[in-house]
Amino acid sequence: MKLKVCGMKSENNILDVAEIQPDYLGFIFYEKSPRYFNTEMPELPESIQKIGVFVNASLAYIVDKIETYQLHGVQLHGNESPELCAQLKEYNVVVIKVFSVKNLFDFSVLEPYEEVCDYFLFDTKGKEPGGNGYPFNWNIFKKYPSKKPYILSGGIGPEQIEALLLFLKRPESDLCCTLDLNSKFEKLPGIKDLSKLKEFKHQLAINNYIR
Repeated sequence: MKLKVCGMKSENNILDVAEIQPDYLGFIFYEKSPRYFNTEMPELPESIQKIGVFVNASLAYIVDKIETYQLHGVQLHGNESPELCAQLKEYNVVVIKVFSVKNLFDFSVLEPYEEVCDYFLFDTKGKEPGGNGYPFNWNIFKKYPSKKPYILSGGIGPEQIEALLLFLKRPESDLCCTLDLNSKFEKLPGIKDLSKLKEFKHQLAINNYIR
């Protein structure tokens, strides 16, 4: 299991979170987000991959951010087409396509993206494209038809640790490769609470889900 901490904003906080050694840090390039990243990128350890988060952005805009910030991957939160995903693959980045879930989910929408994405990410459907702060029903994964690893997002926080550990013991979690953490670990939008992140990682570690 890998950890992704998303919605990073402040340079000092980014460096503090980097010391916890998540596998990924997410930077939101969507101007309407309170976690919009528009500053200089601090130097990060090579072990941490930088993921840019976009919502219905143009290919040119995404490529500009890839090159400016040396991104390792892109996370697409809007209505991006399979064609755009395929184009982005040419820039040697990991492509993550996000799908929003409310109570039910039609997994057939994944099919056009199977060959052009590295991972699917499932987030809670809410007023905003992400960071809504509450989880969806993970039982939907009992019907997950794909062989592609997926990232679990959507309001995951310290209060979900018990339910999360139970979920990770079930067969429908076998392809869950990464946990995406954001608003439930914040003091303010974009400012993460280090103590909460450390304790969450500790709980996963003592249960042998991460090193």
